[in-house]
Amino acid sequence: MNNNLIHYRTSVCNINYHVVWSVKYRRKILTADVEAYLKELVQQIAEEKGFTVQMFECGECDHIHCFITAPPKLSVTIIVKYLKGITGRKLFEQFPEIKDKLWKGQLWNHSYYCETIGSVSEENIKRYIEHQSKSY
Repeated sequence: MNNNLIHYRTSVCNINYHVVWSVKYRRKILTADVEAYLKELVQQIAEEKGFTVQMFECGECDHIHCFITAPPKLSVTIIVKYLKGITGRKLFEQFPEIKDKLWKGQLWNHSYYCETIGSVSEENIKRYIEHQSKSY
């Protein structure tokens, strides 16, 4: 049986996302200090909002990778909104010099990349569904 299953009141699930987003204009502002602060901040946000960030890394000083586990009641859109919105505001407060490298006071790009991650492959799911027995 899968050890990654999370039991909620009305469901059992294993919902994981790989989410990537970048700094506006791909500015290389994610220094070691900024990354350390971001890691702490992202963990706080996840705890407050009810999801888990399994892994967090900055890439090439201009984008973020997160491996997120979430309950079914939280959409990936809401999770990304929390992460980008709160971190953007708090980073500008903590590191005001970042604003000088960006225009219009926006830290993050509007878009993001998301991929679902499961413990069972797409092929296995399709095969399982195709081979369901019919009793009628």
